[in-house]
Amino acid sequence: MDDELRERVEAAGEAAALFNALKHGSDPDVGAIMGPLMGENPEFRPHGDEIPGVIAPIVNRVAGMDESERRDRLGEVAPERLATLEADDEGDDHVLPDLPNAEEGEVVMRAAPNPNGPWHMGHARMPAVIGTYKERYDGEFICRFDDTDPETKRPDLGAYDAILDDIAYLGFEVDRVLRASDRLDTYYDHARDLIDAGGAYTCDLPAEEFSELKNAGEPSPNRDKDPETVHDEFDGMIAGEYDAGEMVLRVRTDIEHKNPALRDWVAFRMIDTPHPREEAADYRCWPMLDFQSGIDDHLTGVTHIIRGIDLQDSAKRQRFVYDYFDWEYPEVLHWGHVQLDEYDISLSTSTIKSLIEAGDLTGWDDPRAPTIAAVRRRGIRGEAIVESMTELGMSTSDVDLAMSSVYANNRDLVDDEADRYFLVRDREDDPAVALPIEDAPDAPAPDAGHPPVHPDFPDRGDRTVPAGRVRIEASDLPDAGERVWLKGYGCVRYEPADELADDPSDGPTDASAAGSLVYVDASIDVVREGGVDVVHWVPAAESLDTLLRTVEGDVRGYVEPAVADAAVDTVVQFERVGFARIDTFDPTATADPDGPTGEEALVAYYAHP
Repeated sequence: MDDELRERVEAAGEAAALFNALKHGSDPDVGAIMGPLMGENPEFRPHGDEIPGVIAPIVNRVAGMDESERRDRLGEVAPERLATLEADDEGDDHVLPDLPNAEEGEVVMRAAPNPNGPWHMGHARMPAVIGTYKERYDGEFICRFDDTDPETKRPDLGAYDAILDDIAYLGFEVDRVLRASDRLDTYYDHARDLIDAGGAYTCDLPAEEFSELKNAGEPSPNRDKDPETVHDEFDGMIAGEYDAGEMVLRVRTDIEHKNPALRDWVAFRMIDTPHPREEAADYRCWPMLDFQSGIDDHLTGVTHIIRGIDLQDSAKRQRFVYDYFDWEYPEVLHWGHVQLDEYDISLSTSTIKSLIEAGDLTGWDDPRAPTIAAVRRRGIRGEAIVESMTELGMSTSDVDLAMSSVYANNRDLVDDEADRYFLVRDREDDPAVALPIEDAPDAPAPDAGHPPVHPDFPDRGDRTVPAGRVRIEASDLPDAGERVWLKGYGCVRYEPADELADDPSDGPTDASAAGSLVYVDASIDVVREGGVDVVHWVPAAESLDTLLRTVEGDVRGYVEPAVADAAVDTVVQFERVGFARIDTFDPTATADPDGPTGEEALVAYYAHP
């Protein structure tokens, strides 16, 4: 990184740190601002490994400012960002636009998931927005499972309850739950009414042959069948007298319509594959989504529909049916797709399912998967996701959701509650190193450190972290003869063994080989004066073997024994590492002095910095 680029990184980093601190009313964090910083400055990305070290001193400096100092400084370096904050402060409470023609107490909206698998993160946008509008207008939230394709988008029986659980996790209560596969007779009745209205006909042309006629604007010869024949053949479809592809029911539209996709579209087709739900397994004549969804929206009183911009033709198809029945079509809002950063796996139910089946993911809640189940297991609250999703607004363009936004929202929710603990990671490129602490001639080393349970809440007391022989991450070892501050303990000087004097991280973790730490004193002045880093540490013998599951993969390490006070399913903060949810805990397991045993006392899921 040259000097010019470094100056630009420092300037952008300062603006980002100030903005982050003022927006969230808390001290900034390097990890929290890295996502937005890299997203807004793509030219920084090739130097991603160097940038945290460049901006860390700036972030620390901003952390030492009070709010007025931060606001004044942001006005100097990035006045437009200060203006954004002030506009947000003065604006109304609604981040979403008003619904068109919406009346208090009259709004009815629906989420219509296909239950072919549990939800990925992209699915969270719909319930987040609908639930928010429900609360705003005192409306109704319907969850309708559009499960009328038992073959190409075959329902997953476990997904029905999983999706309802996800909606509840996001913080919303569903007013009605419908399963389209329970409503086949309703769709049949409306198809018969449509036939009587002259709006549908049965067609036995092969799909390719009909497509040629349609594209030429020419009608199928089946179009002029008399209603009695159409009824008889449709009843034969319902009775299962036809195989897949032999007969369909088409909606009669404009065969010369300028958009070929709207010409005499299919309303019902035959599917030989039985539905996985026992209640629907005997049906073979299934409605297409545009017909089924259109009928259900009217019968359930839906007033406003949100759908992807790529589904604009759905409303146009359904309006033909609505015109035949003289129904009023709901208000429609379109939006673009959501893309996520951070993950290497696409937002695709089928892709995620195939990775699980191949053993590349351990399940839908694997932290590497971009799923709601995985984010939930990591300790991220549904409220944080909803806030980030609604902040995307209703643009018809595709939008990018930075996971750093979700993390910032979640940090605001969990920071006060999360007790602090030390985790020393044991990574291949940065191993945990065990060293004894020795007395100085005039300064006996304390037997333990006593860092606070939470620095902002002194009434929670202090933890007791045994000292004597400790582990720290090799990258935290100072140069030979230099000092380092063990957080909550005091200042120590590193005295390496001869063979490790040049690079202690290259040697084994045996204490006699790695050298020792010599206690200096407990005066924090050495940190305040600069030049002495503050690091985390754990006792070598009493710490707990730990597996930290992250988006990048599993990390092994050691956690201080006081973590036993944290209950399973609570979120804690591993200092200088990040927030994590305690997943499992086995108090009978103890740390192996020579490395993690593979049978960890503690398993935690990493949430975010």
